[in-house]
Amino acid sequence: MPVEGGSSSGSASAARHPKQKRKAHSLSIRRTNSTEERPAGIQRGDMLEGQDSKLPLSLRHNLLDLFGQIEREFENLYIENIELRREIDSLNERLTGDGQTVDGGDPTKGALKTKASHSTSQLSQKLKTTYKASTSKIVSSFKATAGSRAVCQLLKEYMGHRDGIWDLSITRTVPVVLGTASADHSALLWSIETGKCLLRYAGHAGSVNSIKFHPTEQMALTASGDQTAHIWRYMVQLPVPQPTPDVSAPCDEDQDSSDREEGEVDGEGPCEVPTVRVATATLKSHQGVVIAADWLVGGRQVVTASWDRAANLYEVETSELVHALTGHDQELTHCCTHPTQRLVVTSSRDTTFRLWDFRDPSIHSVNVFQGHTDTVTSAVFTVGDNVVSGSDDRTVKVWDLKNMRSPIATIRTDSAVNRISVSANQRIIALPHDNRQVRLFDMSGVRLARLPRSNRMGHRRMVCCTAWNEENQSCNLFTCGFDRQAIGWNINIPALLQEK
Repeated sequence: MPVEGGSSSGSASAARHPKQKRKAHSLSIRRTNSTEERPAGIQRGDMLEGQDSKLPLSLRHNLLDLFGQIEREFENLYIENIELRREIDSLNERLTGDGQTVDGGDPTKGALKTKASHSTSQLSQKLKTTYKASTSKIVSSFKATAGSRAVCQLLKEYMGHRDGIWDLSITRTVPVVLGTASADHSALLWSIETGKCLLRYAGHAGSVNSIKFHPTEQMALTASGDQTAHIWRYMVQLPVPQPTPDVSAPCDEDQDSSDREEGEVDGEGPCEVPTVRVATATLKSHQGVVIAADWLVGGRQVVTASWDRAANLYEVETSELVHALTGHDQELTHCCTHPTQRLVVTSSRDTTFRLWDFRDPSIHSVNVFQGHTDTVTSAVFTVGDNVVSGSDDRTVKVWDLKNMRSPIATIRTDSAVNRISVSANQRIIALPHDNRQVRLFDMSGVRLARLPRSNRMGHRRMVCCTAWNEENQSCNLFTCGFDRQAIGWNINIPALLQEK
């Protein structure tokens, strides 16, 4: 319900319908914040001070204003209800004067009775429609929130970075852990179940912009603003899971993001954990920020994307440059590899994304796709033969690898889209937005859900990336943002598909 700027009874009366003005005197509703009923010389603040309450006076003022606005809404509905009832009574009087009655009339006048009943039915329907339309403004927000929470529930929050988190990824080997890449020059590994930080990588001299894990070994690939990509090994031991606290319980104090200081950090901060400072291999061929990197199928080669407008293909064992993938007109923003084939897709600020084919070792081909009107922030493969691209033009497009001339589905949103991800089993697209929202869509472009967000739940800054984990017969979605935290969500797939 929109919050009105003024709270005086004069402004409220001026906003009423003319019919409502004439009948205002017939109301017997007592308005607790009405200035007409207040004794002379006593202000609202004086009345509040005389009441026993532990709430701050300013908060009580705001509550009274809000309840006053709600009361005015129901007052308007009550007045309109009276008007409609009087119109029904007037119609009955006219029908009675003409020898027609709505109830208990002459049986021989069936046609006239039917006509009168039809008129009464129309007025009754108008009354119901008006009531439903007015009250829906009050309850619609509650319904949306309840539905989202039934489908998506908070699993765990991962807090410890000292700057925004650009990227996150899930290991593909046991033990399964969460990795985050941050602008604080570090990458952290987390226990998914407990939220405990397990290991810190501090080998970069600049912002860590992406993190990806080897498909079969305990190795990580990170890209950085120091113009390098690092490959490093890790060993972690998972802690014993503790009982999960009830995140739905009410909180003593809700603090909005606008009230937080920029330097304020949630959680315990970077705890004392084992730290890796030396990389197994350093890839140095770029002349600009390395914004993303990924492993090719098999894990023997990696691809990197840079602001120097090129993507490079490296041999992991020797760290040698195999191919320099040039052709983009502006900085690259992302790169992704196919899960089962030697295919690479790169996205760029030049509004295009390119598909590179390395399936034939002797030659590599490239295809350019111009489906967006602004920066392509990411393009990712699905398990099938699809590519999904997201852009700052507020659209996400689904493409068929067999026919890339035009998208097979287009999703239009209200905010720029960052690094998207697609679940392997259910093929659900998770969209992180600049406006702090995370939305879920299917491959045909149908919206499935929106992750809940409030003062106590969800991100308080731009959401940068999403990643799925569908191990152990459960479906978890992980998100990270520039509010320095990553969040794990449990997605109820049956409920999600039922809502669809």
